[in-house]
Amino acid sequence: MIQVVQRAAGRPVSRETFGRIQWYVERLGAENSRQNLVSAATLNAVWSRHIIDSAQLVRFEPNSGSTWVDIGSGGGLPGIIIACLVEGPVTLVEPRPLRARFLADTVQALGLNATVVQSKAEGVSGKFDVITGRAVAPMPRFLSMCDHLSTRKTHWVLPKGRSAQSELEDAQRSWQGVFHVEQSITDPEAMIVIGTGVRAMTR
Repeated sequence: MIQVVQRAAGRPVSRETFGRIQWYVERLGAENSRQNLVSAATLNAVWSRHIIDSAQLVRFEPNSGSTWVDIGSGGGLPGIIIACLVEGPVTLVEPRPLRARFLADTVQALGLNATVVQSKAEGVSGKFDVITGRAVAPMPRFLSMCDHLSTRKTHWVLPKGRSAQSELEDAQRSWQGVFHVEQSITDPEAMIVIGTGVRAMTR
């Protein structure tokens, strides 16, 4: 499985890093019985549905050491996996207290270069090199929620499943930038929207 993670992330993965991911997978399953972090039906395929699906986003990191923010981290997908795989700091944004506590405990236990912020996206400050979020909001709404966290150089890495193309078309009615769509390696019908130079159109 370590080779699968390496191929997905597009970079070497040490045994120590892979061990962290394995520990997180076990903890995610245990915690899911206490709070609904992921659909229970997906736990039997947790590696493909969640871990590899998250790891593939790392391929789109613009530079080593980039700062990441994961909006609506939930149970840590993709944020915890990204934090295991990248060198730069990762900020995990989650408004729900129980989930934020789980994330903070996980970050501490794994010794990750990550910070947990219990807040909605609108309440977060700072600027980031990469903004991501999984199943948070339709793309036009997501861009609006997170615009204050971006610069013209920020890379938006947005897993959008099968709705990617339609969401991108909706977003381009009010947002401009350079966008392209990448194929997900975990679902032949799913896509990832990559955006740079994103800004709201002036009216």
